[in-house]
Amino acid sequence: MTLKTEYPLRINKYLAARGDATRRGADVLIEERKVTINGRIAKLGDMVNEKDSVIVKGANSKKYIYYAYSKPRGVISHSPQNGEKSIEDAIRGHIHQEVFPIGRLDKDSHGLIILTNDGRITEKLLSPKKQHEKEYVVTVDKPITGRFLKEMERGVEIEGYKTKPARVKEAGMEKLNIIITEGKKHQLRRMCASLGYTVKDIKRIRIMNITLGSLKPGQFREIKGKELEVLFYSIGM
Repeated sequence: MTLKTEYPLRINKYLAARGDATRRGADVLIEERKVTINGRIAKLGDMVNEKDSVIVKGANSKKYIYYAYSKPRGVISHSPQNGEKSIEDAIRGHIHQEVFPIGRLDKDSHGLIILTNDGRITEKLLSPKKQHEKEYVVTVDKPITGRFLKEMERGVEIEGYKTKPARVKEAGMEKLNIIITEGKKHQLRRMCASLGYTVKDIKRIRIMNITLGSLKPGQFREIKGKELEVLFYSIGM
């Protein structure tokens, strides 16, 4: 497997970028003599070159996978009801591994959501204490004003709670780009509503360093290499 990074690469970073384990988990596998490099038992601190054969032995080792998925409108992130279409329904036959979404994106919103089989990263990505950035493009029902942008940036009172400061900029006459570090239920819709605006569309385009890029609704790509390494580093893995 070729990783888009600079070689030689320390063995624990290599295994983390490949998705075999976190860096700390990789160190444990190495200490337990479950990792070989070109048939030789690996040691902590070993360096891996691009064409080396690295094998993780043992029934307890699990291959973790990570995808950036462009959720279409109308697809439910969690707990579909009454014939609603779930992400699991949407990806069936396209992603053959069993994965689940990290976090939510409401039915009428679309864009980036991370899919994985790695439950270890759920709390690290979703905990409000972590204040990880999520970026959205929001379209509203009337021209936006400077006052509206400033209020969104400072924080908005929604049902007794004031949202944390955000980074906001105009992206069109009725469109704004907003970066938030929390994820209250329907937060962006409620923020806009409290200022007299109705949301027509929400598209999530980034979660931390993972970007939607050119993915069209229903498309996905694997998160790996340097991109995965940066994500792991940012969440402390």
